[in-house]
Parts: sequence; C-alpha cells; structure tokens
Amino acid sequence: MRFLIKIAAVALAVWVTTMIVPGIQVTGGLKNYLIIALVLAVINATLGTLLKVLTLPLAFLSLGISLLVVNTAMLLITDRINENMTITGFSAAFFGAILISIISSVITQITTKTI
Repeated sequence: MRFLIKIAAVALAVWVTTMIVPGIQVTGGLKNYLIIALVLAVINATLGTLLKVLTLPLAFLSLGISLLVVNTAMLLITDRINENMTITGFSAAFFGAILISIISSVITQITTKTI
C-alpha cells in the first residue's frame, strides 16, 4: 500500500513540476504520469541507489549537493527512457528534481501519517 502511495505522490509531484518548471513537459494524461513515476521509482531504486553509495564520500564533502546532481541524472534518464516526457536542459532537470523530491516527500509524509 505504501508503494502505491509513493508512486501516486511522485506522479502528483511530476505534474506540479510540469506546471512550475517551463523546461519539463509530459504529454498525455494521468496514465503517463503514473508510468513516469513508476519508471523513476525503478531507476532510483536500482541505479540511483548504486550511484548514491558510490558518491557517498563526495556527498559528505559537498554537504549533500552532489546528491542533487545524482537525482538530476535519474530524472534525465527517465526522460530518455520515456517518450512522453521532455526535459529541455540540465537546469530544468535540476530544478525539477528538487521540486519532485520536496513535493513527493511532503505528500508521502502527510499520507503515511494518516494511514
């Protein structure tokens, strides 16, 4: 159940991000947002975890700034895999990754406290 809530939270976060960040677009409806959220979750669970472990010393030295770059890379990989998502550049992906992280974390915290 928590996994489905997390996917829905990420899908909502991606939707809000497309409304705020001009360089990120998603074509289609709710189904495509859910697919993008699922792809992003799988990439973060596999490749993202590996990259975060490998860059742990750098993350420690940079006070976590390098983790933002890893999250940006995960969002750009999701863009490459999914044809319904378009990200125009690194800066759009960077700010999009920050927004998606913040929004999905807040939504997940709110919804899991009530369950």
